[in-house]
Amino acid sequence: MKTKQELVTTIQSQLAKEYNCSIEDFFSKDNIVTIQRSHPERRHYIEGTFFFQMVTFGNNAVITANKNIHEWLNEYVKDKKGHWLFEHDNLMEIELELNKFGKKLSQTHHMFLPFKQTATGSSLPRKIDIKTKWFEGEEIHQFYVTKNYPNALCKEHNPKRPDVLAIAAYDGDMIIGMAGCSADTPDLWQVGIDVTENYRGRGIGTYLVTLLRNEIEQRGKIPFYGTSLSNLPSWGIALNSGFFPAWIEISTVEK
Repeated sequence: MKTKQELVTTIQSQLAKEYNCSIEDFFSKDNIVTIQRSHPERRHYIEGTFFFQMVTFGNNAVITANKNIHEWLNEYVKDKKGHWLFEHDNLMEIELELNKFGKKLSQTHHMFLPFKQTATGSSLPRKIDIKTKWFEGEEIHQFYVTKNYPNALCKEHNPKRPDVLAIAAYDGDMIIGMAGCSADTPDLWQVGIDVTENYRGRGIGTYLVTLLRNEIEQRGKIPFYGTSLSNLPSWGIALNSGFFPAWIEISTVEK
């Protein structure tokens, strides 16, 4: 299993492609602004490129953006601590500038990587008495119809970012929770979880995510997990399932 630093370095190598920068740029004392580019090995979240996209590993910020906003960005970020650019006041200033181009910020994405121990002190989840079933590849497609698992699965099959593996928890014949992962790159598989409201708070989410994380690692891939700033239950699942907070990203959508 990779060390924490090896995992972070793997992510930085991936993001360097997407942010049109070098790995060394993530360690700079200065904030970095680059011109956006559509790298063939990027994570396929949208077609083309984001108008603005910003990331921090806790020190400086690296921003890739449309050249039309570069002059303003370079002036705005030059004397600011990079990780503080993700605070509300700074995001509001960036948002106002983006509005001039018909864009607005999406939510911040707080991203996690795995380490060996879970909340139980091992790589295994706390055992709960619940039936589970695995689904793989095209077996997952049946769940796109109901759209009951918006966090665990994509909205529909996306060959550029396919859902590759899922595990469901059952109460009798009823699915009460599902964890799934999409192959955002061939080696980086993003994990998501949904638990039916009446069954939350019982450890089902942590149990499923831990089992899925272990299976992904056994297949030689790197699982990663993302959530929003205020989704504390999701944070709890990530931490209890053996993930640690590694980086934060934000990008744009159409206004």
